[in-house]
Amino acid sequence: MSEQNGHQPDRVDGVLSIKNLTAGYGKVPVVEGVNMTAHAGQVTVLVGLNGAGKSTLLKAIAGVIKSSSGQVILDGADVSGKVPEALLRCGIAYVPQVANVFPSLTVHENLKMGGYILRSGLQEKVDEVCELFPDLKSALKRKAKTLSGGQRHMLAVARGLMVKPLALLLDEPTAGLSPKFEEALWERVLAIKATGTALVVVDQNVRRALGHADWGYVMALGRNLASGPGKDLVQSDEVGNLYAATT
Repeated sequence: MSEQNGHQPDRVDGVLSIKNLTAGYGKVPVVEGVNMTAHAGQVTVLVGLNGAGKSTLLKAIAGVIKSSSGQVILDGADVSGKVPEALLRCGIAYVPQVANVFPSLTVHENLKMGGYILRSGLQEKVDEVCELFPDLKSALKRKAKTLSGGQRHMLAVARGLMVKPLALLLDEPTAGLSPKFEEALWERVLAIKATGTALVVVDQNVRRALGHADWGYVMALGRNLASGPGKDLVQSDEVGNLYAATT
């Protein structure tokens, strides 16, 4: 369960592999030497206390911030250093926690904006995504600002799917939601998993997130602390000790 310097001998390369990634917002790194692997058709969860570097790691993978060292490998190709739009075209879709929909646009317009890089089949993809998100199908003509908080989160995730990503990065998709909506969103995440997409999810609800995870990573102070199957990791000493002071 434990790691030494992020080394994971039992975790082979997947669709998305992060190798010794170091990144931050200035000269002092927020994440340092982090390793992570996400496989097609699996949910990979990142957990850790506030300030552990989870969201920063997603931003670095998605090209929102520049990494100072390390590699981002997507489907066997090194995509390190590419800008967000280029990474989107390669197959990495990133859904931030906030500012993830256009409030003044309709649901339909938001989805079409999400698929702006598609050369054809845009409406077909909208229809496909709506099958995964039935609530959106009945709200296509509504402006995003009229949706409930849970529906907005659903729309944000659906927009990320519009580009048919190999890897979908979700930063706190359940933040601020009631337990009912949390579970509803996780049901949609698992439905996306069934399509073969690799999902990487940052979530503060550790027990729920790891319960749904095929594989989990615990981060502390910007580094790998532990990794393992989600349902095993939630029972580990590393997770128990890390969160003991906050429970």
